[in-house]
Amino acid sequence: MRRALEAARRGWGDTHPNPMVGALIVENGRVVADGYHARAGEPHAEIMALKNLGRPPAPGAALYVTLEPCSTTGQTPPCTEAIICAGIKNVVVGATDPNPKHAGRGLTLLRKAGIEVEEGVLADECTDLNFIFNHWITNDTPLIAGKIATTLDGRVATRSGESKWITGPAARCDVMRWRRLFPIVAVGAGTVLADDPQLTSRLGKTVWCPQRFVFDRTLRTVTDPLPRVYSDEFCKDTAVFTGARPDPQKEAQLARREVDVLSAYTDDDDWVYGLREFCENAGVPAVLIEGGPTLLSAFLQLGQLDYLFAYRAPKFVADDGAISAFRGRFCDRLKDAYTLADVRHATLGDDQLMRGRVVYPARGGE
Repeated sequence: MRRALEAARRGWGDTHPNPMVGALIVENGRVVADGYHARAGEPHAEIMALKNLGRPPAPGAALYVTLEPCSTTGQTPPCTEAIICAGIKNVVVGATDPNPKHAGRGLTLLRKAGIEVEEGVLADECTDLNFIFNHWITNDTPLIAGKIATTLDGRVATRSGESKWITGPAARCDVMRWRRLFPIVAVGAGTVLADDPQLTSRLGKTVWCPQRFVFDRTLRTVTDPLPRVYSDEFCKDTAVFTGARPDPQKEAQLARREVDVLSAYTDDDDWVYGLREFCENAGVPAVLIEGGPTLLSAFLQLGQLDYLFAYRAPKFVADDGAISAFRGRFCDRLKDAYTLADVRHATLGDDQLMRGRVVYPARGGE
């Protein structure tokens, strides 16, 4: 199953709104073929594994797959039907289908066809692989994730605004991996002015650009020279959420760079709900917000931050004037604190990453 997970990750960032899935065909204890789902509309992992085998599976062959085989016809025929027709007699499954309408149905169909099914192998890892898809399919709404990099005392910058670099190279490289997964990466105006980020994913020699969103009510980020998100080779992939009456000269300057200006927002609440509406209308399943604190706090206070990546460095500034990751809320009881669920940990050089689903106390733990 770990080999199947490796195969699934070949589709990292390319399968939206579908999940990543990997599959292996095993004969006499040896992997003879593998497959993965490359992108929506293309064959699923099980079909690719059978195709890559190039012949009928040998008697007693087993199929290992990270996600329950689909049992309904969508853009492609059901995989359960292909598995049965191929003569596979053993299927080992990682995670069950998160869609309540389909969960377990594929396994039932395989068993009814006389196939031996083992489920739940590395289920936790297989489920976590598709935390974006799982949220999208069960909630019918995009997953809004935030990313912070803090000192041990929870600061994202010194009182002067200096933030480069809180974390080390390994953690920053890990951010590139997550940027590659999310179809949209968003920041506030303060982050653009302070850091001039590229917001691209740079892994080795490969540079990939998600759709980039900047939240800037007054277009104060349109400076001379222009920030990189408005002037690099990917500037056509940038859009700005701004106020109801943006500066026409600055708007025209962005238009010349083919940067979209979405000008219908009067306050932070409009930004928050406007982003969700945009994603829902465009069929975008997830957004990664990389700051700054004002933007992330607005989403959190409105109960609209679903997931958090929290990087932490082994340093602290011990300065009350340094900038906190979140702000704007009064909390005198720990039971009213926000928490993370389905938590995952990673050590990245000297730094740490804690990530998980945001749980709001006002929601009663939901």
